[in-house]
Amino acid sequence: MEELASALPINGAPYTYFNNVANKKAALICASILVLDFLSTAVVSAATATSYLSGEVALPFPAWVGAAFILVVFTFLSLTGVRESARLALAMLSFHILTMVVLMIAAAVHWAHTGNEMLRDNWNAGKASSSSGVAHQIFNGVCLGVLGLTGFETTPSYVAKMKSNVFPLVLRNLHYPAILFNVILMTSVLAIIRLPDITSGANILSLLADKVGGPWLRIWIVVDAMVVLCGGVLAGFVSSCQLFEQLALDRILPQFYLRTMHITSSPYISIFTCASLCALLYISAAADLSLLSKMFSFTFLCTMATFPFCLLLLKFHRGRLPRTPHTPLLLVIVTMSVSAVLIAGNIAIDPTTAGYFAPYFIGVFLIFLITQNKARILRFVLWFYDHHSRLHALKLTKGWGARIINIIATMKRQPVCILVKGDEIHILSRMLIYAYRNEVTSCVKMIHFTDNEKGMPSELEANARILDEAFPQITIDLVIVYAPFSPVSVATLAHRLNIPPSLMFMGCPGKDSPYELFEFGTRIITS
Repeated sequence: MEELASALPINGAPYTYFNNVANKKAALICASILVLDFLSTAVVSAATATSYLSGEVALPFPAWVGAAFILVVFTFLSLTGVRESARLALAMLSFHILTMVVLMIAAAVHWAHTGNEMLRDNWNAGKASSSSGVAHQIFNGVCLGVLGLTGFETTPSYVAKMKSNVFPLVLRNLHYPAILFNVILMTSVLAIIRLPDITSGANILSLLADKVGGPWLRIWIVVDAMVVLCGGVLAGFVSSCQLFEQLALDRILPQFYLRTMHITSSPYISIFTCASLCALLYISAAADLSLLSKMFSFTFLCTMATFPFCLLLLKFHRGRLPRTPHTPLLLVIVTMSVSAVLIAGNIAIDPTTAGYFAPYFIGVFLIFLITQNKARILRFVLWFYDHHSRLHALKLTKGWGARIINIIATMKRQPVCILVKGDEIHILSRMLIYAYRNEVTSCVKMIHFTDNEKGMPSELEANARILDEAFPQITIDLVIVYAPFSPVSVATLAHRLNIPPSLMFMGCPGKDSPYELFEFGTRIITS
């Protein structure tokens, strides 16, 4: 994750990673997993908060009503412009750490008074009868224990907002508390609470707090859990909206996803879409928290598995990108293998996990695939319409041919840019083929930045004409910009042409490049 963030310090990871090291279809597969990850984060957090509260007090309504209420509240909060705040996150983190420290101290004091008898009894009660059984328990424990690291997959999405060399510190500060708190709290639970109570599905930390501190500490733990889980709901909404915005900029989703409210500047279309999908996810799961948790755990594992796979593609296709550190190739392959084993292990523990994930993933991916290939689908509809003359006579379908042609022509007229440095025709043709295969367009603007002293490459204009003749389905416009190639010049050109920087393609910069890749915001399409 450090090497990827160093090479591609841009928002939207890992979707944007695949956009820069592979093709659009691979990026859409990753986007489908991310959408499910963000939506299930919001839904599971809301449902778990209600479940946690219902385990402590008798609610006057069903648990699903409480979860729906939390989702509605955060929908309106998102519409008011509330977003993730560093100060708010720091306050929540500080409160959570203080709560866990108080709980660990109280548990340590209680453990010192009661001794190790409960730990010994739980050890004997849960121990397998054979060595192979013990090994199987350890393997299952590792597979399930990884699920306690949910949230790590979202950290690269904020790299663009971090200073240089800060991301490794962020990962370090996430790992140490996760290891420390999980180890101490799990051991304290086993040393103080009976194993049947642990496996009964109760709110285990609030039960521990009641044992070691009494009702006041139990209430504190419940409040802390509600705060943290509500933060998860907000994180799910914000992350989903950011992904929808990036997909709209890449012309996968309709452009109205970029609209914002005049007063709060909140992306209301994305927010309502996120809320609707959360409701659909919750309803389709019959408000079953265990089912949603299984899908959430599988999406987390799949998301984490994308990072080593993406780094392998980065090393193979974009080896010239400057970055530190350089992860050894053997470690990347081992990490991919570990990811595959963890996914397989969780499926073996509960095969329904993959079964619940599959239909949701297929549904989201098909939607993205349709929106990406909308021009081809419309051409098929036009072909079908032309070959059935009866449709021309119906009032409902009369004039469809002209409308479909106008829609296709409008989509095809949307230009993309390729930023070219030299005049090598094989490189120009590769960039052109990428644009044709991955974007819905028939208009490509070939941009070359130059100055009066250097001039443009001698064969660039001739090769552009050759490619224009070789690809009759694409109109190539050669644009010479008399300005230095810099982030300011690229941003000015993007504003002038009304083309998002994510639809301006360039070759892979080398170590001698005076600018960082994130300063341009463009997409890398050649090595």
